[in-house]
Amino acid sequence: MEGDEDKDNLSSVKHIVVVLSGKGGVGKSTVTVQLALSLRQAGKRVGILDIDLCGPSIPRMLNLQSKDVHQCDAGWVPVYADRERTIALMSISFLLENVNDAVVWRGPKKTALIKQFISSVAWGELDYLIVDTPPGTSDEHLALVEGLQRYSIDGALLVTTPQAVSTGDVRREITFCRKTGLHILGIVENMSGFVCPHCEECSNVFSKGGGEELAKVCGVRFLGCIPLDPQLSHSLEEGRDFIEEFPQSATFTAFKHLAQAVERGPP
Repeated sequence: MEGDEDKDNLSSVKHIVVVLSGKGGVGKSTVTVQLALSLRQAGKRVGILDIDLCGPSIPRMLNLQSKDVHQCDAGWVPVYADRERTIALMSISFLLENVNDAVVWRGPKKTALIKQFISSVAWGELDYLIVDTPPGTSDEHLALVEGLQRYSIDGALLVTTPQAVSTGDVRREITFCRKTGLHILGIVENMSGFVCPHCEECSNVFSKGGGEELAKVCGVRFLGCIPLDPQLSHSLEEGRDFIEEFPQSATFTAFKHLAQAVERGPP
């Protein structure tokens, strides 16, 4: 019976993409949200499953932090970011009594909730389901891969910053993907340069090229650089749609190219 519920709730999802990062603070959730918005702009219906149970930031980024989920015959109804229901979100944040509550759970309880998210969210018809994960390779990641193994996953999108401390952690994510049989869609280098809010010139205030070099060494696709853009930061803080507001920016172009690469699928 449980297997039938799984099939029913994900049978109308065409593509599943998992977003991974080796360490926190690299902008993984930012990339998840902007990828979803870019795919939506390309005419796709997108769902986001936020399994970062201890740090669910996506509801705030989409200005949905005060919303509640409801039940239907098929399970939980996700929260929609727009009237047209082109972007749906499921997060533990919607299940907490207070958004500031800490999730102090051991591994088995986290695993049980992730499996419930996989089986009990009534997504309906989606072109893409994007899964935002916590940093590292832990119980949550194993529960996700095991729960989705009966489905066809497009693969994993690996997010890094240019610095060696971040790219080193991504090597471990690559090993995780290869050990669990998860296809690697490619690596994206986030916070690659800084876009001046006045002249829009991009300066390399940090190092650059670490993600691209790592992709070459590991034999995976490099999916581009995304600059550190103050306009994007402000949009996320206020829950606004950066993709819609700044279509002429270099950052918009970077996310558009990333969405196109994801649409092309595994190499």
